[in-house]
Amino acid sequence: MSEIKDYTKDIEDLFIQFLITDPELYIRCKGITQPQYFNNDENQAVVRFLDEHSNDHTTLPTIAQIKAVTGKKGLEKLDDINESHSDWFLKEYETFVRHKAIEAVILNSVDLVKDHRYGEVEKAVKEAVQIGLVKNLGTDYFHDPVSRLEAIKNNSGMISTGWRDVDNKLYGGLNRGEICIFAGQSGAGKSLFLQNMGVNWAQLGLNVVYITLELSENLCGMRLDAMIAGVETRGVLKDVENVAMKVKNFYRKYKGDLRLKQLPNGCTANDIRAYVKELEVQTGRKVDAILVDYLDLMMPVSARVSPSDQFIKDKFVSEELRNVAVELNILLVTASQLNRGSYEEVEFDPSHIAGGISKVNTADNVIGIFTSQAMRESGRYQIQFMKTRSSSGVGSRVDLAFSPVTLRIYDLEEGEDDAITSSTKNVMSQLRQSNVVNNPAPKSPAMSNKSKAPSSASDKGEGVGQRTTQLRNMLKNMEK
Repeated sequence: MSEIKDYTKDIEDLFIQFLITDPELYIRCKGITQPQYFNNDENQAVVRFLDEHSNDHTTLPTIAQIKAVTGKKGLEKLDDINESHSDWFLKEYETFVRHKAIEAVILNSVDLVKDHRYGEVEKAVKEAVQIGLVKNLGTDYFHDPVSRLEAIKNNSGMISTGWRDVDNKLYGGLNRGEICIFAGQSGAGKSLFLQNMGVNWAQLGLNVVYITLELSENLCGMRLDAMIAGVETRGVLKDVENVAMKVKNFYRKYKGDLRLKQLPNGCTANDIRAYVKELEVQTGRKVDAILVDYLDLMMPVSARVSPSDQFIKDKFVSEELRNVAVELNILLVTASQLNRGSYEEVEFDPSHIAGGISKVNTADNVIGIFTSQAMRESGRYQIQFMKTRSSSGVGSRVDLAFSPVTLRIYDLEEGEDDAITSSTKNVMSQLRQSNVVNNPAPKSPAMSNKSKAPSSASDKGEGVGQRTTQLRNMLKNMEK
């Protein structure tokens, strides 16, 4: 039978007859059925009564009940319907409901368009287009457990972060369709972590998009040049040909793509979605991962929210970014600020996220970045797992090595000191050097008498006491 083009009263009557004839058909269609989808007033009343009666009595009403309550006449059950009839009805009824939902969205969107609330219109249209009967019945747990476990083991959606110890905490890496947030204080290295992940994934042969809302494309590019070429950032422009050759060799070897794109502050998930779609069309290459630097600078699509209401703003933005990850089946990593309360802590938890718990609830993984000046000088970073949806890593930590010269972040070698130990040794070394400078070899008594009068006992001990106090305070701060 050809597809229905015009939903007349007779077609509506036929749909209702199918619904009241077979209770199983009604149950399957109940979730997508709305009275307003029917143009005829009597049919609207019938659909409303079917819903109320089935909710109250867990069964469909009789024809007599329908006639008495709604006044609908001429309604009869269908005779001799078979499986092919049911299949036709389900197909046509699903299309009918979808078309009616889209029609309702269009009619109700006039005022939204006048107010330039296009994001809400787009969201409503997408929801209407996605209306349909449930077809995916889930996983049959007891059927073929070997294949089920092998599929999990070989899950192609899980991608390594490029850091061995981080992957171990995440049971293998990050999954497509999820959102991961790196949280850190201002200057803690959020952008560095995202840029390093971009290089790691390009090294795995993935096609990566780095969206920057703060740093320029040129600055991001020079940081990547330093990481790939193994030179200082300030030395990139001093040896352009050598750096360019190493960057080209990296691409020839690993084949991964890394695209930098600066978008303005206040951009939305729709801006990112549109850019990625256009990039895929023009290049013919599917994007595997998006790095957004960073979430706090974005605005939501689906609602008008004041930038000062960070809790609600971040809730919508994080949900919309996660929808992008699901829709495009990609890896999505972004960053967020830690609040003022985190500056007095060395162990982070979700309460330290700027804007509150809203983005944490949406994210699949939230990873805190802990560092200090001493740690950076010692070449160490520590990350703390504040939330992991697919592993038991919450509360654990991983120490990573950092090169201040090339800005590269990498795994510690076996036997290397962790962040605290390395920082402590660095502080001790600095204090020893300071002690040597401040306490030179003693001069001869004659020279000493000529240069200055003998110091008091308190003067002699003052320098040592100051250095001891300094060491004690620095160690105390690192052990907090």
